[in-house]
Amino acid sequence: MDPELRDKSEELLKRIVHLRDCLDLAGKKARVEEINDRMSASDFWNDQQAAQLVMDEMRRLKATVGPLEGIVSSGEDVTVLMEFAEDDDSGDSERELEEAVGKLEADIDKVELQATLASPEDACSAYVTVQAGEGGTDSADWAQMLLRMYARWGERNDFKVEEIDISHGEEAGIRNATILISGDYVYGYLRGETGNHRLIRISPFDSAGRRHTAFAAVDVTPELDDNIEIEINWDKDVREDTYRSSGAGGQHVNKTDSAVRLTHIPTGIVAACQNERSQHKNRATARKMLQAKLYQQEIDKRDADIAAKRGQKSKIGFGGQTIRNYVLHPDQYVKDARTGTKVGNPQPVLDGDLDKFLEAYLRWTLSEQTADQE
Repeated sequence: MDPELRDKSEELLKRIVHLRDCLDLAGKKARVEEINDRMSASDFWNDQQAAQLVMDEMRRLKATVGPLEGIVSSGEDVTVLMEFAEDDDSGDSERELEEAVGKLEADIDKVELQATLASPEDACSAYVTVQAGEGGTDSADWAQMLLRMYARWGERNDFKVEEIDISHGEEAGIRNATILISGDYVYGYLRGETGNHRLIRISPFDSAGRRHTAFAAVDVTPELDDNIEIEINWDKDVREDTYRSSGAGGQHVNKTDSAVRLTHIPTGIVAACQNERSQHKNRATARKMLQAKLYQQEIDKRDADIAAKRGQKSKIGFGGQTIRNYVLHPDQYVKDARTGTKVGNPQPVLDGDLDKFLEAYLRWTLSEQTADQE
């Protein structure tokens, strides 16, 4: 048998074992049986809200267990084919093995990606906030470029993209802005985008044509559904401010204080909305955003605690370490500082072609978990 085919087959079998153990296939199968027993009870639907939570858990479990059982079974088939290929001089078994290995690799890739989207919040839509950092007008322009990049990513994937809040820069670009990208697993795919993004280019705002570095911070939080709750004392812990929506003006400019900014006093976390003419609707959206940000804070604390117990670094937070560099001069490339993923043409990335980076980050997080368990 071809040594490369043997090595590849063995590597895939190792990946299956890692996935099986990392995802606790046995535990999930036991939980499915437990839920099946619970669902068969005559009083299961007496509490419809609780029943729906159980149904959602079952749906998530099956989305993991089914494909995982599939690759485990395919791995057993590959093991048998490897034995046949060692003894078959005709080459027929080796060709069959090569075909099976190609399919198995694609299936494993899919399961690995799905494995990283197992938390309840991963299935949610997401708020994406971009804030200009150091670099003056260049950073404000860079923040607007990033906002467009995420909006284009959403549109490329047929997700709904909605502007929630925006504060324009003095000369160009934006100081900060928030958009809501609505669709299945948007948060799961975008959660790794939180952090600093750095742009290096010849500044269009420098008459001398010098190279400038600009920074912008990205923050991604889940839009919570009804199954995820977080309690807030709205009367005691939240300050509300109203103001006029910003914009370019025109006949539809808002002349009333309909925009709403909410500040969570204990944490200092702020959520604002100005996209609706109705103050009531803006308040409702701002409340959802504030809940999402507070929930994200709890997620970050949880992840930091887990990382500390494992002796790892916690994930990069909003405005923290640079996670990705976008270089337009003198070279041209985009490189992720965590995964090492690099592309040589920045323009498609800035036009929303982010999947290579997003998927690389998800696989990187899985490899970090697997390495920790070994």
